[in-house]
Amino acid sequence: MSSKYNVKVNTLFEFEFTEKDISSMDIVENSNSNYHLIHKHQSYQTKVIQNDFSSKSYTISVNGNSYQVAINDVLDMKIKEMGFSLGSSKQIHQIKAPMPGLLLDVHVKIGQQIKEDDPLFILEAMKMENSILSPRDGVIKSISAVKGTTVDKGELLIEFEK
Repeated sequence: MSSKYNVKVNTLFEFEFTEKDISSMDIVENSNSNYHLIHKHQSYQTKVIQNDFSSKSYTISVNGNSYQVAINDVLDMKIKEMGFSLGSSKQIHQIKAPMPGLLLDVHVKIGQQIKEDDPLFILEAMKMENSILSPRDGVIKSISAVKGTTVDKGELLIEFEK
């Protein structure tokens, strides 16, 4: 049995794909984050504009039109079906860099009250901008992240008050 993926586009349309469906697609990578896709004899130019690996959400451009895309695998769907959410966001007290890159912007200040999914900072990695969102409600205790600096994977960027 191949893995299934639920793909939601602009929170309006839902599609289900299997690994077999994906592997049978005619997709060619033109350059980093740029792809050419042929589907049902129709040609599409696509580009990944922004991605957030932690929430599995992406902004993509297809023939110049932008779309918000969220991808869930079988585990994500089962957890949602059971009424749970992935990860215990209430237990997270630190945000570390998910990958090496350049900090383009820091959106928060020490002492700031934030809500879950508020943007914390933008990290550029492999020529893509990644918006890192807060995994929980809380107050910012400390910020090690400095706009314009490079960070290593796993480097402490933000701490929350406990």
